[in-house]
Amino acid sequence: MRVIAVANQKGGVGKTTTAINLGTALAAVGKRVLVLDCDAQGNASTGFGIEPVARRKSSYDVLVGDGSLAEAILKTKVPNLDLIPGDENLAGVETLLHQDPRKNFKLREAFAAFRMAGNDYDTVLIDCPPSLSTVTINAMVASNAVLVPLQCEFLAMEGLSQILRTIELVRAGLNPDLEIQGVVLTMYDKRNNLSDQVASEVRTYLGAKVYQTVIPRNVRLSEAPSFGLPAILYDHKCSGSEAYIMLAQELMQRERERVAA
Repeated sequence: MRVIAVANQKGGVGKTTTAINLGTALAAVGKRVLVLDCDAQGNASTGFGIEPVARRKSSYDVLVGDGSLAEAILKTKVPNLDLIPGDENLAGVETLLHQDPRKNFKLREAFAAFRMAGNDYDTVLIDCPPSLSTVTINAMVASNAVLVPLQCEFLAMEGLSQILRTIELVRAGLNPDLEIQGVVLTMYDKRNNLSDQVASEVRTYLGAKVYQTVIPRNVRLSEAPSFGLPAILYDHKCSGSEAYIMLAQELMQRERERVAA
C-alpha cells in the first residue's frame, strides 16, 4: 500500500481536484484506491457525491481515536475507489490534540492497525488542508511520499519553497523515509505567458521531480464537483479529464521505476 499526501500549504492550487481525479484515473485501470479527505471543508467528499448526512465516521474520528480507518470507509460511485470523508470537526483537531505527545503520529498508527487487520489498497491519496496544521503533519508522517500540486500563477515559487521546507522538517524529525513523489503543474493557461514562465522556472528548479503532464484551466473540472462526480465521470473527453488520465499513467510509470530501482 503506497500512501501519498496531496499537499500544498497554499489554498486554491488544485489539491482536491487532483486527489479526486487522479484517484479516479488510477481506479479506472484497476488499481484499488482509497481517498482520505483530511480537509475540514470536506470538498473531496462532496466531489464524490457523499452527502454530509452519510458521513457517519470521518477522518476526524480516526485522528482523535473515536474510530478506525476501516470503520470510516465509504463506497463511492467509482468502482475500485473508496473514501474516508472529511467534515468540519477537523478544524478542532489542533486544539484537541495539542497536549498529546503522540499528536503527529495518530494517522500513522491508524494505518499500522489497518494493515495489521489485513486491509490493503494499491494507492492511498490523502487530500490535505491548505495549512501547516497538525492534520497536515499527520498526513505527511503517515505517508510514503508527497505529491505537490502547484498552480501556474504569480507567487507559485513562494508556495513551492514553503511546502518543500515543511517536507524537509517532517523528514528530519518525524518521517525520515518521506519522499517528494513529484510536483504537478495545475491551472495552466496556454494563452498566458505567465503560465509558461512559471512552468519553466519550476522545471529549472526541480528538474525531473516535475511531471511532464500539466493540468489545464478547464471549466468542466470546476463544474464536476457540483454534480458529485469526478470530472473523469462527468466528462471524460474534456481537456482536464484527459490530463488527469495522463498524469495517472505517468505516476504509475514513476512507481514502476521506483520499485525496479
